Amino acid sequence: MDRARAISGVMTAAAAALLLLSGCAGPEYTYVRDADGGTYFKVPSSWKKVDQTALEGQLFGDPQSATAQVQKQLTWSVAYDAQAEPSADHLLIGTSGADDRPFVMAKVQTLTEAQRNQASLDSLRNAIGLPVAVPDDTRKQMETSAEYPFKNFELLDDQVLPPQDGVRGVRSVFNFRLANGVQTFDETSYLSADGSRISTLLIRCSAACYQQRAEEIGQIVQSFKVTRLLNQ
Repeated sequence: MDRARAISGVMTAAAAALLLLSGCAGPEYTYVRDADGGTYFKVPSSWKKVDQTALEGQLFGDPQSATAQVQKQLTWSVAYDAQAEPSADHLLIGTSGADDRPFVMAKVQTLTEAQRNQASLDSLRNAIGLPVAVPDDTRKQMETSAEYPFKNFELLDDQVLPPQDGVRGVRSVFNFRLANGVQTFDETSYLSADGSRISTLLIRCSAACYQQRAEEIGQIVQSFKVTRLLNQ
């Protein structure tokens, strides 16, 4: 009887310890929303947020230029890096091969009147500024320049997403050969029903890294949602 009580006591203590450990464990994901709360996604909690000033430098260039200042006013952006030391430089280039880790960036851009008039599925494909939807002859001409960084474009997948309440979306997965090897980009963009803004999620990793972590990357892509679809 004493032995049974002792065993029961040990099991109870073990169960309590497990409950305590589970209660102390941090969240599995970081949930991210834009300034209006209408665009959101999740990333693993171990991924680190990228310095905002450095990210904006990558997106807009010289912060002193008038063009960069206007773009910044019209854009919300955020990025997370799975590398131990996060860097905005990993937006396009990471560590070579399977040692690389994913980088995710989200951007919500309010369109000017001229941009709204020209909005199309191809403008969604090019929303980040990468040359995705480009005529073949134009691409060949650009790649003849030794200074042009985006070589050997390869479209792996391109899906026009089912429209919802007038919202159009595109998901494109593609490769470019950059300075340190082939990089895979997974880009999803939505155009709001009134055509006022484009919300984009971009994930980059080396080709080997993308294949190795495809399931993890897919979960992030599936979490990317736009709930406020009309201009308010």
